[in-house]
Amino acid sequence: MAYNGGPMTEAMYYVLLALMRPNHGYQLMHSITEVSNGRLKMGPGTLYGVLSRMQKDGLISLAEDDGRRKTYLITTEGEQALRFEYSRLKALIKDSTILEEGDEHE
Repeated sequence: MAYNGGPMTEAMYYVLLALMRPNHGYQLMHSITEVSNGRLKMGPGTLYGVLSRMQKDGLISLAEDDGRRKTYLITTEGEQALRFEYSRLKALIKDSTILEEGDEHE
């Protein structure tokens, strides 16, 4: 299923976030754990499935393939999609302030 600009999966979001600096698959798994503050640990099966789909969708590209290691980088379209998703998530938080108001009444 191609990315259509709608809400991203958590895996897609963190892959793009980690690819703000070009990275290869194994190091990318560690970068995702790092940028998610340890919340998300992505295994190779999930990672390579997401990378393949995102490459087909033009969100990332292959920067280098030395035969044993592929280095990926985020494309302009991928960065735009990431920034759009970031804005969408910030709006969700802003719209949810009613939940914090509810805490004050307890």
